[in-house]
Amino acid sequence: MTQPLVVFDLDGTMIDTAPDLIASLNHTIAVADLAPVDFNDLTHLVGQGARVMIRRAFDLRGKPLNDTAVEPLLTRFLDHYKAEMPGHSRVYDGLLDSFARLESSGMRLAMCTNKLGELAYPLLEKLGLAGRFVAMTAGDTFAVRKPDARHLLGTIEQAGGDPARSVMIGDSVNDILAAKNAGVASIAVTFGYSDVPVDTLDPTAVISHFDELTVDLVHEVLAQRKAA
Repeated sequence: MTQPLVVFDLDGTMIDTAPDLIASLNHTIAVADLAPVDFNDLTHLVGQGARVMIRRAFDLRGKPLNDTAVEPLLTRFLDHYKAEMPGHSRVYDGLLDSFARLESSGMRLAMCTNKLGELAYPLLEKLGLAGRFVAMTAGDTFAVRKPDARHLLGTIEQAGGDPARSVMIGDSVNDILAAKNAGVASIAVTFGYSDVPVDTLDPTAVISHFDELTVDLVHEVLAQRKAA
């Protein structure tokens, strides 16, 4: 039987990137004299990559952007974010211990994020996490991204996994809906950037700390998904 594959989202799930996302976004929108955003705004802005985040910030300030105007702003954001990386981003408490537990039981790890690869992969490298994953996919790996099932299913395929033996762990509707669309079990974390309580997204399970991400829990959610 294929060993379980545990697939992690990045922003707001494995890594608290909010301080650096906010700093780079405010650096970007300052060129248009827009008022800065804060963490409460961020929960409504993130989830579909930097380009969409910039658009949403301008919408929030009542100045919608056209397609032409977005690209130079995206470049400004990317340059700032990459120059500061890893900045103040930090791994959530308990994550590395949970990795060790899962790996010691024979489970494998993967990463599936809507963040652009040129931002996601170097960040994981700088934080010493990249080598833990058998597959890593980003928002520009495929022609689709979460919540499209094909993003998650493509990640599982790259990892040599089985959707029926895989679990998606994330903090947002994109993660949980991608799992549902793919017929994959899901675990939602409460400490990320969701703009709604994650239990309302109907994940298979919810955790509030990575201490709760145990081998037994992974097996439980896989059994629940199979029964459903």
